[in-house]
Amino acid sequence: MSYVDGFVMPVPEARLGDYKKMARVGAKVWMDHGALAYTECVADDVKPGKVTSFPQAVKLKPGEVVVFSWIVYKNRRERDRIMNKVMEDPRLAKYMDAKNMPFDGKRMFWGGFKPIVEA
Repeated sequence: MSYVDGFVMPVPEARLGDYKKMARVGAKVWMDHGALAYTECVADDVKPGKVTSFPQAVKLKPGEVVVFSWIVYKNRRERDRIMNKVMEDPRLAKYMDAKNMPFDGKRMFWGGFKPIVEA
């Protein structure tokens, strides 16, 4: 069964173009190193909840939008191998510096997931 990394982050609407450029590079890097799929989505129908929600989870500020991303791998072992290569890839080096990130990395959250149903 596959393995999935998921990411959620707030992106300033004014920097969404910069984020898309970074995401295109990221997609190329992850796929070049063996990821099976790479997807980036911008919130379209995401409202604050009464207890929790995507906007609340990232402490969304005015002028920001939520981005939800996921990457699919063959399995956890492949994910670990690919992630090591991605973190060393020079094509992403400039985005590893917080000053160059087109989003607030402190309010980003992520995790690895084992699918329980796949179709």
